[in-house]
Amino acid sequence: MESKLKVGILGGTGMVGQRFISLLDNHPWFEVVTIAASPRSAGKTYAEAVGDNWKIETPMPEAVKNIVVKNVSDVNDVVDGIDFVFSAVNMSKDEIKKIEEEYAKTETPVVSNNSAHRWTPDVPMVVPELNPEHLAVIENQKKRLGTTRGFIVVKPNCSIQSYTPALHALREFEPTEVVATTYQAISGAGKNFKDWPEMQGNIIPFISGEEAKSEDEPLRIWGEIKDGVIVKAESPVITTQCIRVPILNGHTAAVFVKFKNKPSKEEILKKWAEFKGLPQELDLPSAPKQFIQYREEDDRPQVQLDVEYENGMGVTIGRLREDTLYDYKFVGLSHNTKRGAAGGAVLIAELLAKQGYITAK
Repeated sequence: MESKLKVGILGGTGMVGQRFISLLDNHPWFEVVTIAASPRSAGKTYAEAVGDNWKIETPMPEAVKNIVVKNVSDVNDVVDGIDFVFSAVNMSKDEIKKIEEEYAKTETPVVSNNSAHRWTPDVPMVVPELNPEHLAVIENQKKRLGTTRGFIVVKPNCSIQSYTPALHALREFEPTEVVATTYQAISGAGKNFKDWPEMQGNIIPFISGEEAKSEDEPLRIWGEIKDGVIVKAESPVITTQCIRVPILNGHTAAVFVKFKNKPSKEEILKKWAEFKGLPQELDLPSAPKQFIQYREEDDRPQVQLDVEYENGMGVTIGRLREDTLYDYKFVGLSHNTKRGAAGGAVLIAELLAKQGYITAK
């Protein structure tokens, strides 16, 4: 890329916004030039707005400390001088839908971490290795919005990354039933242990809205474009439980799966080892070289040992074995704020730029 694309971060002071800023520091294609947040942060430098609430393990990048934060509601001011935005705003779903469309209608592409548009029929919800073909629906979305350049793309829920890629690699064997229990880190709620001390040594067996997302969103990823919109797949049937656990980063899933055409264990391991997608073929900057790794040890994957696999952008699978009720069971692990949130959105933006959907204004 001859010159870096200029990027704005909407909701830049929250945990996911901070993760965007951390991951984009010295990015080869993108440069953060604008940060927008709530009115209480507007007018302050980014360092002042965040204060002592920096939640990321690496220090705040020097390049952003003196950027003066803008009011995310001042759309025309925010988009001045930028090529596209990442959205991590903390608002109600209806407010997010409205403001992301406002940004798109200024001819500014929006790559969103939010759930608000995940079921908007002409908005692609993408894991770049799994369903990049869904980006084709952008042209229909532009017609609806009345834009030539502006559109919205979203990434799916963070927890499904820990098991959906593993199932996707096995789709030729036709999974019919899936049971998944996810054990989800507190950063998935935008918090750390300082914010949420009652999570120390605790488990909460409820995460609002999470089970519906975990059961339905893989089906949208596996859906197809019909008449300009995405229609979700009909199978497999998925049922989940989602549990909050005292881990900072890393969502783990315990998965049971039944197939129409049961593969051998050796066939499964071969499919996982050989699986790659368009980001690997295009050698995108944030793409893991090996998307799915399998660990043979009985006690893997572990958060402390495996969550940063491929800089947090890969998925680690372990404990594959035959089951007495289902065909197989396994355990998956993914980094929820890298692959599952900001990093996944950055990878989407890289793919959009490579394919010409995002260009310099």
